[in-house]
Amino acid sequence: MDYAGLIPVNVVTGFLGSGKTTLLRRLLAAPSLSDTAVLVNEFGEVGLDHHLLQNVTESALLLDNGCVCCAIRGDLQDSLRQLFSQRDRGEVPPFRRVVIETSGLADPVPIAYTVLSEPVLQHHFRLGAVVTTVDAVNGAGQLARFEESVKQVAVADRIVVTKADLADAETVAALRRAIRRLNGAAPIIDSGDGGWSPEQLIVDDIYDADGKAREVGHWLAAQGEGAGAEHGHTDGVSSFAVVFDRPLDWTAFGVWMTMLLNRHGDKVLRIKGLLNVSGIAEPVLINGVQHIVHPPVHMDGWPDGDRRSRIVFIVRGLEQARIEASLNVFNDMVNSSAEETSGLIRAG
Repeated sequence: MDYAGLIPVNVVTGFLGSGKTTLLRRLLAAPSLSDTAVLVNEFGEVGLDHHLLQNVTESALLLDNGCVCCAIRGDLQDSLRQLFSQRDRGEVPPFRRVVIETSGLADPVPIAYTVLSEPVLQHHFRLGAVVTTVDAVNGAGQLARFEESVKQVAVADRIVVTKADLADAETVAALRRAIRRLNGAAPIIDSGDGGWSPEQLIVDDIYDADGKAREVGHWLAAQGEGAGAEHGHTDGVSSFAVVFDRPLDWTAFGVWMTMLLNRHGDKVLRIKGLLNVSGIAEPVLINGVQHIVHPPVHMDGWPDGDRRSRIVFIVRGLEQARIEASLNVFNDMVNSSAEETSGLIRAG
């Protein structure tokens, strides 16, 4: 299957009143996103366009910018199947990507799980970026009080801080530190800063040919930003990066990853990694959401002079030392076996 050719499903989430709809309208104004289908959770606190979506029915609507828009009615997989069928029958214009706007209290993980694991959807769709909005004024308090807000930040690929102009610099800086403790792989973007682009939020991912290198750059920059951060946690959720100097054996890594997710998948919220795999010159990218891991992707070359494997874990109640030690054991077993075999060959 050509995974890169599947339709990406992007998720725009965030707590109540954090500015999801405002951000989405800005994104959809970009010409490069005009061929987008939008699914709006009907239980959201406000629609994409408050007046337009008051009258949304089962039928898809064509927005002024050319995007297809409809509400999620009942089950998400049924809505995606119906939308794809409408496209095939020519009842709606062709679209190259889907954006789902969740309600403010939504957990984005079931959405990701549905897209990644539902058999029919797997043939047509893949998971794109999870974009989470955080209110600069109220975000810190929401992270401290609401599990939904913590989960939305922890699983995000992009985090957009909104309303920063309404908060003082110290409040915004403290919020960024709290976000970084929860998520060490996502870039944190100020919505009022003109330096970001819709493509950076929605288009770039590890399966986009043009955006793949930029996506890895986002990961590495986020890791660098969090390198000196304190390792506190919110509601048991923490983010950390593990680094391995020696190349990893791909088979051993796969067995280890399978065992980790089978045993602790509910505690592993996100995994993102740039791997130096034995016998492969180019780095291998991995990206997972809880129990589900995307197919690995090979880059054309290393983004910098650092050839070490770097893996970011966002977990609940799992210690970095425990994860790092267990993977070291698997890799050491393979290396020891290889050395013994080589010694036997030389002795013979």
